[in-house]
Amino acid sequence: MPIGNESHILKQFSELGLAEPILRAVSGEGYTNPTPIQAEVVPAMLAGHDIVGIAQTGTGKTAAFVLPLLNAVLTDKRRADPKTCKALILVPTRELAKQVSDSIRTYGRHMRVSQAIVVGGVKPSPQVRALAQGVDIVIATPGRLEDHMRSGAIRLDRTGVAVLDEADQMLDLGFIPAIRRILAKVPATRQTVLLSATMPKAIRALASDFLSSPVEIAVTPASKPIEKIDQSVRFVNAGAKRDMLASVLGGAEVERAIVFTRTKHGADKVCRFLENAGLRSAALHGNKSQGQREKALGAFRDGKVKVLVATDIAARGIDIDGVSHVVNYELPNVPEAYVHRIGRTARAGASGVAIAFCDSSERPLLRDIERLTGQKLEVVGEDNLPAEEPKRAGNAQPRNRNRRRKWGAKPEIRNGETGAPRGEQRGRHSAEGAPRSPGGFKPKSRWQRSKRFANKGRAATSA
Repeated sequence: MPIGNESHILKQFSELGLAEPILRAVSGEGYTNPTPIQAEVVPAMLAGHDIVGIAQTGTGKTAAFVLPLLNAVLTDKRRADPKTCKALILVPTRELAKQVSDSIRTYGRHMRVSQAIVVGGVKPSPQVRALAQGVDIVIATPGRLEDHMRSGAIRLDRTGVAVLDEADQMLDLGFIPAIRRILAKVPATRQTVLLSATMPKAIRALASDFLSSPVEIAVTPASKPIEKIDQSVRFVNAGAKRDMLASVLGGAEVERAIVFTRTKHGADKVCRFLENAGLRSAALHGNKSQGQREKALGAFRDGKVKVLVATDIAARGIDIDGVSHVVNYELPNVPEAYVHRIGRTARAGASGVAIAFCDSSERPLLRDIERLTGQKLEVVGEDNLPAEEPKRAGNAQPRNRNRRRKWGAKPEIRNGETGAPRGEQRGRHSAEGAPRSPGGFKPKSRWQRSKRFANKGRAATSA
């Protein structure tokens, strides 16, 4: 049951059917008009429908499901039973869990609502104590939630609403089997909401398995980046990327920037390089403790550091206004991740700049991104394009010295200086079974070189 983009968009939050304490909190934040995803998801959730929502990053998906959840808590006066929750929100990362929790606290400040964050990387005992009394809303990552379910710290048989936020990233991180196990423990009569910026086939299959006659809301074409982002690509050799990055970030127009790398080790290396270049930076990735991650985000949010270097695991949990630039230092292996990366800028109606660095090995990744988004990135600095790797004629394959040999075949080992077979060399490294040299000399074995062999030979001669 799809819903179109224009005819269902309401003009003000007061028209969405939310309770007065929630509207007062929204107004206190300076918001009057909902975004398209909020204008369509909020009424559908209030009506009790299952929902599949697709919207670009930075368009207000978090508030789209938080506001109706708070409305449901306000309507249901019953207190949650011990070790249960009324609503469950599943997220892929700790940062996103914190972001959702902050939204609940902000929009629910004029009402009584209890919540608990259940994530890995921190001690489980405070989470167990928070769950023991029962809470209205649990925000959890799948792995730690399953740990608490196995230990009996929480049960989901009283959960009436389940929300899957950023479902496609949970697919990328391998959480889908865990999500299936978790949703199997929630009552079948629940309301299920699935929200994401992209909708791969595996997520579509998950929706069909666990949602009942869902309302499909797609306020923008799937995987299309926000139009207010100025996107470009710079072709550069891999060894020159760091110098180019320092040059780009040193520009006066860069107010606050996020740099994305593929690996955690790479993020640390880039961060150290930028610090040595005089640019205040912090790294954010999965190897950091929860305290370190919160400290890095806090310093970036407060302006104490200008650059945040992050991996994709942290890409969805960074919701900070005023990010002027996003730099893809390394292109992602999954093209959908590009959409989420650049969505860290141009938030809350602002504009932004997204710059991609591309070396010769990453050109196939760039083509995948342009095919997914339907947009060809503007090339900056075409005069310094690195040469593409030459294509080999026909079916010729590069020689691989480590290629596995057929059974029984012996390698042709050459002398590095003369090119002669090693069997013609004197010394202990001659090939086993090598032919005799022209002079008739055959290298001695270790037994022949031993003292016992020599003594045995002398004894035989004397006898």
